[in-house]
Amino acid sequence: MTDQRERRKADARLVSPVGLRAGLNRAQLDALATLEQLGWELRFVRRPMFLDPIPVVFQRDGERFVVVEADGSLNENPGFRIRR
Repeated sequence: MTDQRERRKADARLVSPVGLRAGLNRAQLDALATLEQLGWELRFVRRPMFLDPIPVVFQRDGERFVVVEADGSLNENPGFRIRR
């Protein structure tokens, strides 16, 4: 039987609101501020090696998510799946 516990460890610097925003550009931060006023929440930021950070924002109910692109636009179909 395999161990089902989560083995990844969260880095406290990255899960803080300030840490999550680290590395985001001005357009992404502006879009994020607007989305948060509308009830959306920044849950995590993908940080692929050698690429720009990819902020993932969820609607209040957690059912819908979008990616904030580098230009501040929203991508509802980012090309990756979110595990629930």
